Amino acid sequence: MQVPLLDLKREYQSLKAEIDGAVLDVMAATQYINGPQVKQFEEAAAKYCGCKYAIGVASGTDALLLSMRAVGVGPGTEVITTTFSFFATAGTIHNLGAKAVFVDIDEETFNVDVRQIEKRITPQTKAIMPVHLFGQCADMDAIMDIAARHNLIVIEDAAQAISAKYKGKMSGSIGHLGCFSFYPTKNLGAPGDGGMIVTNSDELNERLRRLKAHGANVKYFHEEVGYNSRLDTLHAAILLTKLPHLDGWSAARRNNAAYYNQRFAGSPLRMPRAADYAYHIYNQYTLRVDNRDGLRDHLKQQGIGFEIYYPAPLHLQKCFQYLGYRESDLPIAERSAKQVISIPIYPQLREDEREFVADTVLKFVS
Repeated sequence: MQVPLLDLKREYQSLKAEIDGAVLDVMAATQYINGPQVKQFEEAAAKYCGCKYAIGVASGTDALLLSMRAVGVGPGTEVITTTFSFFATAGTIHNLGAKAVFVDIDEETFNVDVRQIEKRITPQTKAIMPVHLFGQCADMDAIMDIAARHNLIVIEDAAQAISAKYKGKMSGSIGHLGCFSFYPTKNLGAPGDGGMIVTNSDELNERLRRLKAHGANVKYFHEEVGYNSRLDTLHAAILLTKLPHLDGWSAARRNNAAYYNQRFAGSPLRMPRAADYAYHIYNQYTLRVDNRDGLRDHLKQQGIGFEIYYPAPLHLQKCFQYLGYRESDLPIAERSAKQVISIPIYPQLREDEREFVADTVLKFVS
């Protein structure tokens, strides 16, 4: 049996008529840039996330970049964030001329250790950027409390966590800004790059819409130098078609995770733990295992897809050597990078496939 880490063909086939119809509508209208489906999706997504505004942009990376730019992150400022995340989290800070200040992660949730944030605050700190890694929200009450006491902006990197909840509140809706990615592998994926920013601020909504359009409110009249960062009409149309299915897909991921948790109970594997406050949507189901590379090779031999998110924490990346971090500075993230492996969890996974995955993993660890 071959079990891929993700099978996008199954998702497409389940919605083929709807998606094809949405695509043909865009093609017939030929409004490929800023067509009506973009506004329709933004309005639907804002309502879904419980926010006043949603701003479609070209990628999740751009969502982070524009959000930080909109609140004044730039040369001479610092942003506190986790070291255990996809590269865009820190790369966007660097690209704005700011300094990334890395914090270690919580042993159980993979998210930023909120107990370490406050001691990293300096007079240059402008924002805190928690990452809701693998589909589970960080401890937002603690983060918002720290931010309020130090007059800091909170930008939620929710790229992997659309539909996740924190104490009943949707991811992205708690901080000043929330950023999402619609990369195809996300649980709400476009057929290419795409992203979104959500906010309740009138001022930030206005500035973000200007920044994503070369800094212009009116075409050809530029108030500032911005970017070309649009969510394509085709992508918006397809996302609008998929959005009503998102809750069902997240429930299916949670069901698959519950199956794995039951199967792996009592084994040497360390399973992902959902915090009491979290509605975890398992964009990834990530195990910790001491002989990770051995399990990786075993899964490959058995035809089971996997991925290692992430093999090296950000503070040890070559491009960030100038920040002065050394091995052992953030030990939990460093140890996790040597142990983590993610196995198939996608909603369309069949029962016989997940049983084969669990049997194969358990055979190795036993």
